Amino acid sequence: DNVAFALEVRGIDRDVRYQTADQAIETVELQGWNDRYPDELSGGMQQRVGLARAIAANPHILLMDEPFSALDPLIRRQLQDQFLTLSAEMKKTTLFITHDLDEAIRIGHRIAIMKDGALVQIGTPEEIVTNPVDDYVADFVAGISKLQLVTAQKVMQSIEKYERSYGALNSTDCPVAKLDDSLDHLVDLSIDTDHPIIVKQDDTVIGVVSKRTLLRGIQGKQE
Repeated sequence: DNVAFALEVRGIDRDVRYQTADQAIETVELQGWNDRYPDELSGGMQQRVGLARAIAANPHILLMDEPFSALDPLIRRQLQDQFLTLSAEMKKTTLFITHDLDEAIRIGHRIAIMKDGALVQIGTPEEIVTNPVDDYVADFVAGISKLQLVTAQKVMQSIEKYERSYGALNSTDCPVAKLDDSLDHLVDLSIDTDHPIIVKQDDTVIGVVSKRTLLRGIQGKQE
């Protein structure tokens, strides 16, 4: 009844709404718990009931207001993983409210940061962390690691700029990265070589990451 409530309000036939609710419960992996009361469920399971209720209602936009904030870190991360999987499957826009920037970066495609009820900055996680619009946002993101967030596209140099500093590029023995490879992956590529990393798109070299530019990228600075 809980999961099917929104459908009941709409006047949906009982059999149809129960079938829809059962499908939503299975989607959040709570099958077998359909008839339990809230006090018989763990905190994480209760949060999944709320998610199932939203899935059953099938809205155009999901609004989630700090859904995982009261959970312990392990359960919280598990539910974040499950939400990301479901979000990819449902292909629905979700407005996800959180005070946890790590959670926002992990879940969001775009982030809006607010201060005193006003929007301060909107952008992708990478844009927010690497190009804070003011001191407030800079302080807000100061503790965020860039290794998994910033990509090769952000730190690479053009071939021309690289060659002005280091001479002609011989890409024969250079490790290869893709545009969306993270700094963390670039570090792995650079450990066992003295050669720069070349960045390819469709088998064409479009940029270069030297050790210097890689280190500057980790620092949050650009050449």
